[in-house]
Amino acid sequence: MKTYIPTPSSSTLELGFFTLHYYALCILLGIIVAIWVTKKRYTALGGNPNDISDLAIYAVPSGIIGGRVYHVLTSPQKYFGEGGSPFAVFKIWEGGLGIWGAIAFGALTVFIYFKRRSTSLTFAQLADSIAPALLLAQAIGRFGNWFNGELFGRPTEVFWALEIPPENRTIGFENFTTFHPTFLYEAIWCSIVALYIMRSRFFQKISGSGAVFFFYAFSYSFGRLFIEAIRIDDANELMGLRLNIWVSAIICAGGAALFLRKISRYPRK
Repeated sequence: MKTYIPTPSSSTLELGFFTLHYYALCILLGIIVAIWVTKKRYTALGGNPNDISDLAIYAVPSGIIGGRVYHVLTSPQKYFGEGGSPFAVFKIWEGGLGIWGAIAFGALTVFIYFKRRSTSLTFAQLADSIAPALLLAQAIGRFGNWFNGELFGRPTEVFWALEIPPENRTIGFENFTTFHPTFLYEAIWCSIVALYIMRSRFFQKISGSGAVFFFYAFSYSFGRLFIEAIRIDDANELMGLRLNIWVSAIICAGGAALFLRKISRYPRK
């Protein structure tokens, strides 16, 4: 008898009068890890770690709001379509944070902060410090989708397939039991790229130039292209492709071009 990855039987933890959602806990843990890693990398470049603590007060809420705005704008049917509930827009604990919206809002907030405040390092140095931290946060946050039993891929019977209960299955796939665990694919990809950035001598050499962040944008988007291609959850499409595939392709190409432009300034060995 084959064994597969099970979907957790519960997405919440009951503590007396309090209900904790595992999705929210995964996001929170990812944020904590991201702040810790960013502080270490920022300090290694000669920065004051207190800059990161102060910045997080503004950047974290901004990123969460941006992630939710992106998700709602790219998947409006669930909230404003037939049978939808506009109030559900505010139920972030049920899932639904778009990484590109989180990065855009967070980056804008950080940029404004660096323009208005006196900081020990430059905006580019911070961007390179936070790049692998974002990847680790995304890897941890994806496990929230596992607890919610959502955002899985096409049906499959490989030994690492994810069992999805009937009530969570996508319309049209009710007769299938196991699916690609796209949350796990993304978590593994993000972790590999983050460790590569942090361990590579090359990235240590160019850290602080902004090139590391552009590599993050390129590499994450590259992996996301393949993951989006096998997802079957409802999503808006453009010319037959999921909207997130187009966004990932654009950011992948832009990130690669800017990364190559940055590293071209360094002497070749």
